[in-house]
Amino acid sequence: MREAKLDILDPSESLEARNVRLERIIAALVRRAEQTGDASEGAYDQFQLAARLEAQMQRQSADLRRTREVLSETNVLLGIANTEAETARSQLAEAVEVIAQGFALFGADERMVICNKHFCDNLEEVKAHLKPGLEFERYIQLLSTSGLVDVSEQGTPEAWAAWRQQMHHRPWSIFNVTLTNGLIFQVSTQRISSGATVLIHSDVTHLVLNERRERDAIVERQALLLQMTLEHLDQAVCIFDTEGKLIGQNQRLTEKLRLPAGLKKSDLNIRGILNHLRKCAVFTTAVGFDDLQSWVADPSSRPPGAFELVLDGMVTLAMSCKTIQSWGIVFSFTDISAERAARDAMHALNEQLERRVQERTEALGTALQKAERATATKSRYLAAASHDLMQPLSSAKLFVSAISDAADSPDIVDIAQKTATSLAHLQDIIEALMDISRLDSDRVVMDLQPLNLNRVFQTLQEQFAPLAERKGLALTIVPSNLLVESDPGYLRRILENLISNAVRYTDSGRIILGARRRGSRARIEVRDTGRGLRQSDQSMIFEEFCKVDRSASEGLGLGLAIVKRASKALDHPIDIWSELGRGSCFSVSVPILDDIWAAEAAQDPEATEIADPACDGLIVLLVENDTQLNSALSMQIEAWGALAVPALSAADALKMLDEEGLEPDAMVLDYQLGDGMTGLDLFNLALDKYGPVPGLMMTTNTSESVLEESRAEGLDAVNKPVDRARLLDFLNATARGQRGARRTHSDNE
Repeated sequence: MREAKLDILDPSESLEARNVRLERIIAALVRRAEQTGDASEGAYDQFQLAARLEAQMQRQSADLRRTREVLSETNVLLGIANTEAETARSQLAEAVEVIAQGFALFGADERMVICNKHFCDNLEEVKAHLKPGLEFERYIQLLSTSGLVDVSEQGTPEAWAAWRQQMHHRPWSIFNVTLTNGLIFQVSTQRISSGATVLIHSDVTHLVLNERRERDAIVERQALLLQMTLEHLDQAVCIFDTEGKLIGQNQRLTEKLRLPAGLKKSDLNIRGILNHLRKCAVFTTAVGFDDLQSWVADPSSRPPGAFELVLDGMVTLAMSCKTIQSWGIVFSFTDISAERAARDAMHALNEQLERRVQERTEALGTALQKAERATATKSRYLAAASHDLMQPLSSAKLFVSAISDAADSPDIVDIAQKTATSLAHLQDIIEALMDISRLDSDRVVMDLQPLNLNRVFQTLQEQFAPLAERKGLALTIVPSNLLVESDPGYLRRILENLISNAVRYTDSGRIILGARRRGSRARIEVRDTGRGLRQSDQSMIFEEFCKVDRSASEGLGLGLAIVKRASKALDHPIDIWSELGRGSCFSVSVPILDDIWAAEAAQDPEATEIADPACDGLIVLLVENDTQLNSALSMQIEAWGALAVPALSAADALKMLDEEGLEPDAMVLDYQLGDGMTGLDLFNLALDKYGPVPGLMMTTNTSESVLEESRAEGLDAVNKPVDRARLLDFLNATARGQRGARRTHSDNE
């Protein structure tokens, strides 16, 4: 209850007022205490209250002194700050006035904060209202309604004001404002971090006018350059804008299109040109006037167009049309009358030449037939004459041998031996002529079969080693395990002639026979260190009776002629390298079968052992979609005495068997035959049609699944490349099974 007495002080009063009130209360309490005496308990209480009030007053007085001190310091600092702010404001105002451009600052509340005297120069009606606090919207309204701003680009003052507000709301923008008096000023706006907007006006009238003048001058120079360029063109050219108005042409346009002399330039639009072409021109190709009109009428998609037309029945023009994006259309006309006349003349000349070529071809065909008949007659005569000469020649050799045996005089024996040598030489000539005759005839048949080059090379080494040794030459045979496809007799004859020539024309050094793999072919080379050949002689040496070295007593001049004909018949290209005094290299290119018989080719030729063929007369259906492998397998099967029925697909195999009326004794099938049936499908179909037939399945799939699937159907299965021994074992076993079945059938009968 005692503390409530302190409520006599109003907290909202200042410290001075409260202190005065306390002093009065203390004085009143002291007087009351003095009047009532010390015995009164109320007086003592009042004294205590007075003491507390006095202590509180002292504290508040101290607080008041401190507050006054702080307030005094704050007033000093505030005065300094006001001074500095006023100084800064003054300096800012001076700095803004120094700016040569018009400057204004609108605060975040869209009211003007400050502007300089250059702001809104030449806009006196607006400038009179420029003062701090001016709303930006009011500023824009004053501009748009002043009549001093050209608002024609936006249409109306309201539209201009809306556009200006839109530019104001951007973070920054730069644009030009044109005044009705022709002046142009550039407005630059920039929003700063506080949200205020800075506006700068710059007078760019001279810059813009100069730029326009320079641009107009550039356009004028370009127009002049364009006109000069157009006038120097051989073509007639006209250029139209997007509206079809003529914006450029050359004098040749009037000349080439034969335009009327009195035609006004205003009529030279794209429509006028089209009307003129409709009346005077005939389009000579499938692309006609309607296509040209459609091309002009469709600006959305215009690929370059090309037309050909004849004007007034005299001049042929090639017309080219092209669209230049966002610019216009260009027509060009080129006079091609001379080219078309030359083309027509060339066409007539070609027809005449074709007739003459046809006549000459028919004449050459007749001559060729005569030559072929003459060649055939010659070959038959040569073969008959050679055959008829061989018998008396053999008799003469026997008579000469008898004379040599019976003669006692050494001179007669010597003469007899020389005569025998001459007769042997004559026999070689006749045999060579017979070879040439056979190779020239159309009836020659090559017996192509797999050959191991090592076996061929060994035979040649045994044949020519003694001859080379007698001349002191080193004959080197480089072993080769390559398996090739060729006729064994003719391939050996080719290599015999090449080695014989090398021995004959090599006086010292060595001769090398070897083979190199070149892709799918083997290049068999015969190299020597002999006399060599001039470049001019290398094209002659394959002709009959050609001997470049006339000093050589040996040789008939027919060996290389046989090589040329045999290699052509076998499709084994011959190549030659030779250098005079350094030697020569003759090579023959032969197909390789290593990829087919790889298992055997990798072995030593002597180590390869296969059974003797015992499958004569066996009919073997061979289905393999690889042409080369099909051919090689067919040749090998028939070389063993069986009859191969080759096919490249299952459909071809069934059709062939039906047409020939054959029933296969055995089937050799590739598992993967391309599109259609697999080899396994064909085998099951053949079982349904012909009954049980032994089969061998070939596959390049190394997984056991294909092999097991084939064996489950009763087929023998092998991986490619095919092992010849395995293939022959299958055929021999099939033949033995058939013979056993026939004996059983005979015993039952």
